[in-house]
Amino acid sequence: MNDKNPKSSSGKFRKWFKRKHKKKQPDPYYLQDELSGTWNVAGRAPVGSLAVDLEEWLKPQDAVDIYVLGFQEIVPLKTRTVIGAEDPRKATNWNLLIGKALNESSGCPWLTPMLNPISSDSYHYVRNPGLEKRASFSAICDNTRMRGKPITQHRHHQQAVIGGSKYKLMASKKMVGVFISVWMKEELVTKYSVSNVKVSSVACGIMGYLGNKGSVSVSMSIERTSFCFIAAHLASGEKQGDEGRRNHQVSEIFKRTSFPRSAKDEHNLHPLTILGHDRIFWFGDLNYRLYNLEDNLARHLIQKKDWKALQEFDQLRREQEDGGVFQGWREGNIEFAPTYKYSSSNFNRYSGGVPSRSGEKQRTPAWCDRILWYGKGVKLLSYLRSEIKFSDHRPVSALFSTQIEVNKSSNPRIFSKDTIVPNIMPPEQIGTSGNYEEGKATLLSLIEKDTEASSIHTKKL
Repeated sequence: MNDKNPKSSSGKFRKWFKRKHKKKQPDPYYLQDELSGTWNVAGRAPVGSLAVDLEEWLKPQDAVDIYVLGFQEIVPLKTRTVIGAEDPRKATNWNLLIGKALNESSGCPWLTPMLNPISSDSYHYVRNPGLEKRASFSAICDNTRMRGKPITQHRHHQQAVIGGSKYKLMASKKMVGVFISVWMKEELVTKYSVSNVKVSSVACGIMGYLGNKGSVSVSMSIERTSFCFIAAHLASGEKQGDEGRRNHQVSEIFKRTSFPRSAKDEHNLHPLTILGHDRIFWFGDLNYRLYNLEDNLARHLIQKKDWKALQEFDQLRREQEDGGVFQGWREGNIEFAPTYKYSSSNFNRYSGGVPSRSGEKQRTPAWCDRILWYGKGVKLLSYLRSEIKFSDHRPVSALFSTQIEVNKSSNPRIFSKDTIVPNIMPPEQIGTSGNYEEGKATLLSLIEKDTEASSIHTKKL
């Protein structure tokens, strides 16, 4: 037996083993731009001048690569809409209007899309080797008719994303009146790996499980970075103690939101819960009010545009402090007037501002519509409200710059995306249970009919 230099031999082996099994360092991150928005439309239908209003709110621009939009009350919150079957037509109409606003304003053709949604809670966008620089999605589909031809139900149906549109609908989800819609530049879908696109909903309204209040969420990965977008509508009320109901619903959303893995995800793991994602955005009508502030004083501070003094009474800011349900979450500086509540008879003034008016409840103005985020690699560029007088809420938008970890095999080109950020709960409050009362997912694939036009568009990229 040869034991000439055991220490030297052992040392060489350790060096070789460490070198062989050295942890691979992540590739560089590339800076992105994102635009997110939230709007309570008070049950009004997407008709009339709303197309112009959407363009004014979203301000489609070439620099924005992803739009993540959250809506509340896209249907009136009446008994038949809350306890009845989900009607996908409202979501379809909103998606059509959003697609029109994003694409026509950028000079891209907006052909008639497929109107029948694919019902699924899991979408997977992958590169299609048969179509260069093009993407496809595989989903768990029901028996759905596309372009008049029946699709046999199966687990891995693939369909090319084609067409001349600039923005593609990646996923959408509706639960009663809460609605989320995620759009991405076709250029990004074709050049980068977008995977594990999943949706989830949590109903926590009446009796704790009806969908008049709650959240809809989208989980997705772009290359090696995971994103979670949460659109929420929380309990209303400005009485003392009402914020407790909102906090409880936030806790329920964190506990009950999940993105289960399927058999095909065996070698492509993705986060199961909200907090497992790299970048998280929480937005919506969160309904937090001004705490212990008299209405007259609130209106006086609004008239003076003393936003700093007004924020001292903001309930949501308190929840971001130690022990609050949004501890650790971030929000931009609020330098705009409260977004709620405007008079239903005159959207130019706050409700209850004229004492002589009868039949209108007094509502102290508040910043009910908010956008929060959690995670590293996120930089806020702007945080604004729009002056669209379509409902008793003003819409809010935020432009972000984010970082995405890109695989070496991908084209290292800088690209952007729009996001809305949700907030985070302490890990001990996070559960792993499945969703309750989850409605059907609404996904419009928006496949254009003109394949030749799509091919020409692809060659230009």
